Amino acid sequence: MFRLDSDLRVYLHREPVDFRAGINSLTALVEQSMQLDPFARAVFAFHNRKRNRVKLLLYERSGFWLMLKRLEKDHFVWPRRKQAVIELTTEQLHWLLDGIDVDAMRRHPARQYHHTS
Repeated sequence: MFRLDSDLRVYLHREPVDFRAGINSLTALVEQSMQLDPFARAVFAFHNRKRNRVKLLLYERSGFWLMLKRLEKDHFVWPRRKQAVIELTTEQLHWLLDGIDVDAMRRHPARQYHHTS
C-alpha cells in the first residue's frame, strides 16, 4: 500500500463525477468547480455515483499523477458535509480509502496545559 506525504493537503469533490474523465477533465473540475489550483501541493479526490471507485489527482514536479482504486463488493463512505469542497488530512484520506467513515471518527481534543500539577 502506498502512503502519501503527511504535509499534502487533501480536497474531496463532494458530488460524483463521470469516471470516463481523465487528467484534463479533472484538472478543469479542480479549477472551475472546486476553485482550487491543480498545481498546488495537494491531492484531489473524486468518486463515482456508486462510490465503488475513487480517483486521486495530484501534481508532482513535472506532471500529473492519476490513481484509481476500485472496490469489488463494497463502497467508499464519502463524508456527508455540506461544503462544496471537503478538506481532509492525508491520514483521513487513507482511512477513507481503507473503508472507514471519517465523519464517525472522533479524536480526543488537543489540550494545552500550563503546569503539571
